Amino acid sequence: MGISRILIANRGEIALRIHRAAHEMGIETVAVHSTADADAMHVRLADHAVCIGPPAASESYLNTAAIISAAEITDADAIHPGYGFLSENARFAEIVEAHGIAWIGPKPEHIRTMGDKVAAKKTAGALGLPLVPGSDGAVSDFDEMRAVAAEIGYPVLAKAAAGGGGRGMKVVPSEDQLESLVRQAMNEAKSAFGDDTMYLEKYLGNPRHIEFQVFGDGNGNAIHLGERDCSLQRRHQKVFEEAPSPVITDEERARMGGIVADAMAAMGYRGAGTIEFLWENGEFYFIEMNTRLQVEHPVTEAITGVDLVREQIRVADGKALSVSQDELEFKGHAIECRINAEDPFTFAPSPGEVTYYHAAGGMHVRVDSGLYAGYRIPPYYDSMIAKLIVYGRTREGCLMRLRRALEETVIEGIKTNIPLHEELVREPDVISGDYTIKWLEEWLAKRET
Repeated sequence: MGISRILIANRGEIALRIHRAAHEMGIETVAVHSTADADAMHVRLADHAVCIGPPAASESYLNTAAIISAAEITDADAIHPGYGFLSENARFAEIVEAHGIAWIGPKPEHIRTMGDKVAAKKTAGALGLPLVPGSDGAVSDFDEMRAVAAEIGYPVLAKAAAGGGGRGMKVVPSEDQLESLVRQAMNEAKSAFGDDTMYLEKYLGNPRHIEFQVFGDGNGNAIHLGERDCSLQRRHQKVFEEAPSPVITDEERARMGGIVADAMAAMGYRGAGTIEFLWENGEFYFIEMNTRLQVEHPVTEAITGVDLVREQIRVADGKALSVSQDELEFKGHAIECRINAEDPFTFAPSPGEVTYYHAAGGMHVRVDSGLYAGYRIPPYYDSMIAKLIVYGRTREGCLMRLRRALEETVIEGIKTNIPLHEELVREPDVISGDYTIKWLEEWLAKRET
């Protein structure tokens, strides 16, 4: 029979993205939504819609019982979690499968393994991925931490095993500051994640953030779809992503891509995944794996021509990968700007009514967004309201097209970070591709003075 109706367990632009892919495959969609999202675009377009709770995510988009109930009453035979919310919750994936519903995502055991930073690092090392030098696993006392730090050399990075989004992390420059800074990281991790397990690794001074898109069929076949450079970040949150990376050669791509694809094949990995690395002085260092679709997946789609959401649905339906590694071609250059409802330079959130909206258009310009004039952006969720993705035959041409598309985009009634992007695409370092994960914060600090 195959998948015929997908419940989309998410909101915003990614819910709309999944809806579009499903409809292009002749598959019906079910939108679940909080009361705050009753007028959202994906809710309007879906074949069926079910309200699953009040605005708070804990009572709606994170409410497992409500989502499963919505799937059962609408006869949905698959659930796509998008990204964020329950997308990397292994228990939720298990519950979905226990109810006889197809889970459009990786196997629950892979979500669980790669979601634990210590287990992920051990697994990555066993699979042949290059690691940042550090502790073999969790470090439980300060004597052990001092010994590990002395071995790998200061500065070191103390990281919470359950951390994310930059929380539970501290850079320790010297031994005399080790205990106090690690305690701070532990307290932060305990309050944010309920788990203060820590591990140590070598602190890389000024790396780039480069990630590889991987895809497996769950039966031992896997491919890579090249890398994305996500180094323009603020507080560990990505702002601007591009593919391919300006610093990776075709030879490096083939070599590292082959390593990550082989690792996923050995795991028997199913669906979309992203293996994230720090890159410095020509060396890759594994940092984590995201067992889901990434926000920045459209730049990979642009340079490969592969619809990753369609591929996710196909694989969850038991079908083979639609493209082999030999068939994949990397063509041109793509850049994505995350457009957020926030002040462009103070970053204060700016929810409210969109009084006027005009999306950029033209050749090789893509806008993933659920915005429309009259839509009220709720204050309860992430501030990202649109993604502007442009493609060009060359990086220079891509940047020129991006400038034009940003100039053309009009969102009134709220503040957005479009002015930030307009400045960034005119910066010499961005134009030349000469930036690292520290560049944006340093640039913002200089701009304020």
